[in-house]
Amino acid sequence: MPRVIVVGGSIGGLTAALVLRDAGCDVRVFERSSTALTARGAGIAALDTTLDYLVRHGGLRAGDVCSSTEWIRFLNRDGSVRHEQRHRYLFSSWNTIYRSLLGLFDADRYLLGAEVTDFRQDGETVAVTLASGSQAEADLLVCADGVGSLGRARLAPSAGRSYSGYVAWRGTVPERDLSPGTRALLGSAITYQVLPDSHILVYPIPALDGSLSEGNRLVNTVWYVNVAEGAPLDALMTGRDGIRRPVSLPPGAATGQAIAGMRQAAADLLASPIAEVIACTAEPFVQVIYDIEVPTMAFGRTCLIGDAAFAVRPHAAAGTAKAAADGWALAQELAVADGDVPAALAAWERRQLALGRSLLARCRDIGDSSQFSGSFRPGDPQLIFGLYRPGN
Repeated sequence: MPRVIVVGGSIGGLTAALVLRDAGCDVRVFERSSTALTARGAGIAALDTTLDYLVRHGGLRAGDVCSSTEWIRFLNRDGSVRHEQRHRYLFSSWNTIYRSLLGLFDADRYLLGAEVTDFRQDGETVAVTLASGSQAEADLLVCADGVGSLGRARLAPSAGRSYSGYVAWRGTVPERDLSPGTRALLGSAITYQVLPDSHILVYPIPALDGSLSEGNRLVNTVWYVNVAEGAPLDALMTGRDGIRRPVSLPPGAATGQAIAGMRQAAADLLASPIAEVIACTAEPFVQVIYDIEVPTMAFGRTCLIGDAAFAVRPHAAAGTAKAAADGWALAQELAVADGDVPAALAAWERRQLALGRSLLARCRDIGDSSQFSGSFRPGDPQLIFGLYRPGN
């Protein structure tokens, strides 16, 4: 089986590294951060594919790393229930899933402070250059380096970010900081409110220490807001430090003016339980919603996985599951091909391109129905989370 370098040690890169290691590959992960990653992305819906490695090989149950909700609930402006249906979801946090996966990988093969600055393919090997000037060699290079992927910039330069026309205001608040009535309403459901050209959703996730007990969890919010490209988006994404960030403003970076405007909109537009969550969120942050689609995922002995290949809008809650699926499929095809990298990548690419295109189109349709066409409807079965289709 081949020697593998995985560029990027986030959830997708870690999952790929684990399943490839278990398939018999000699795997190293190069992560540019000098310290273990923390608190990226706040809450995530935990689809089966996201949890597969932890459950099948990590000795964990879904309930060890996830909170659960039993209802999908839509509120009116006055706080009354507009629609509800029984449907079970699992929710976790980026940090909880990452920390659990990291604990299952070989510490000496997960290299921090290893920023890849260049790579080249030469016959049957790929040579990687690090910022330190050192080099490494592998038979297969897996680029799991996210939205700002160096691999994609080098291999598919025409596949840039396409702005959706809206952003997500995100944040978390300790459940215990909310009033008893709000905790009771929100604790067992994913709760939505549909607004003109917008919607918001709220759900419980594990605390930073992984706690899952009621009252000790966090409550996560995602509020999709249209922002015109150009000066309005530039103003929003320029933080209090004067730096204009292209993808996200981390907690504490948004300007006081931007946060005040968001909080006032919440007070004016949102049902009081949801507005209370917004008011109690100490450090809201902003994520710009992009579409990214590559025409090709495999290039000789190099491939792109996860957000490096397809960055999809969050509406199917399948971004982390898609990255994990890319890794699982790659390990399967390498096993079938008996370690023949070009043969494995050819078969793998056919599968994963089709999945990426399908998921991107579905998420784009959901987002546009909310933010632009006004056809986003409570109870629509297309809104059910899923990787391959709604509910799956």
